[in-house]
Amino acid sequence: MKNDIETVELISNVIDRYRSSFVTKVHNYENEDHDVIMDLFGITPLLKRENRQYWGRELGMCWQLIVSALCKAKCSNYSPAQRIGADEPYDLAVGNHAIDTKYRIGSGDSGTLKKFKQYGPLLRSKDLNPVLLIVRQDNLSAAITACRAGGWTVYQSQATFAFIEKLTNFDLYSLLLSMKGKFLFERE
Repeated sequence: MKNDIETVELISNVIDRYRSSFVTKVHNYENEDHDVIMDLFGITPLLKRENRQYWGRELGMCWQLIVSALCKAKCSNYSPAQRIGADEPYDLAVGNHAIDTKYRIGSGDSGTLKKFKQYGPLLRSKDLNPVLLIVRQDNLSAAITACRAGGWTVYQSQATFAFIEKLTNFDLYSLLLSMKGKFLFERE
């Protein structure tokens, strides 16, 4: 296992790559909430509202890579996502936990909900425990209900960070909080 200095550097590198990509992006609703991932880059709710889809996708991928890097560094029983047929229903595994990371679940479209409902039993049939780790608390309740009905264990906000700390024995939330504003980007 890597020591904490190497782990912090690994996570910092992931975050810094995203800061660089944000510099070149030009963006186009009324939630004033922010989170530790937004705070890393100094992304305000106003800036995020200019292009919610872009920020949701990019912050979600950043979150996925942070969690994957941390689990890979700290968990001897880490494994990357595996395809099941044509699908890749989770992002990474730690032991029997098939973990899917989400920045926020805001989609209530039938296709998205259908996938959540299908993937849970599929993973369980492979003796995996489907776990959703969601950064934000302001998720669409219908989607959360659908995930749970599909057999997913769902963690949101602080519960997500508590689960990660228990899994990795590393306080990711405090690390991200301490990095607030260290990856600011200037728009041209």
